[in-house]
Amino acid sequence: MKQIKNLILDMDGVLWRGETPMPGLADFFKTLRAHGIQFVLATNNASKTPQQYVAKLAKFGVPVDEEQIFTSAEATGDYLAQTYPTGAKAFVVGDVGLQTAVQNRGFQLLGVEEVMGGETAVFVVAGFNPNATYPQMAAGALLIHKGADFIGSNPDLTFPSEYGPLPGAGSFLAFLQAGTGVKPTVIGKPGPLIFKMAMEKLGGTPQNTAMVGDRLETDIAGGKAAGIQTILVLSGISQRDDIAQANGLQPDFIFADIREIANQIANG
Repeated sequence: MKQIKNLILDMDGVLWRGETPMPGLADFFKTLRAHGIQFVLATNNASKTPQQYVAKLAKFGVPVDEEQIFTSAEATGDYLAQTYPTGAKAFVVGDVGLQTAVQNRGFQLLGVEEVMGGETAVFVVAGFNPNATYPQMAAGALLIHKGADFIGSNPDLTFPSEYGPLPGAGSFLAFLQAGTGVKPTVIGKPGPLIFKMAMEKLGGTPQNTAMVGDRLETDIAGGKAAGIQTILVLSGISQRDDIAQANGLQPDFIFADIREIANQIANG
């Protein structure tokens, strides 16, 4: 752990569950700052904007800058900007974070009524949306049937909440895939792109950068694919028993939660 100077931190299941902060959250960030460890908060959750995450952390007593927030929505927006011409028509099956990321890259967002009226899109991008409706899902499926590319923000089938695991973005992608027969191009974790982009933001190297996450199949697998150190916390989805069934996928470090990581950093 002594060589690690940069952390890429997942949020759901690591820093909080739903609207409940993990114990020791504020002290964890104080420890990072006291020991000169830089961090970027990188999440597969595409439902919120960076500004919303800044506000959420502030409510928990943790000040961060927008530049320290990197969501799968932002990574997806960057991918779209590199792939499609500015002004292309798009349809988003997702919450405000994904909508804003797509719109801020200069794409024209279609509404359900426009799609049902015959408009077509170059691509459909889908992510988690707790307020999704059947008409939105149906409009996305209709466009994919007509030839629109199908892009997914992330593959997480569930996300941790105060109540237990709830359906995540991957469940929405599965709905659209089942209804169209088309497999999406997925941008977020476990793909290595979001990890490499986060490491570049930190100015880190694979040797001094680690991913802290609660999911073996996304956080740990993606960190390994990007060539960086990996830290699994047991406060979210994956538990010790899951490691034995993970086909050799082994984190470099395992901690119960962020309090244990803070203690390790503080005590050397």
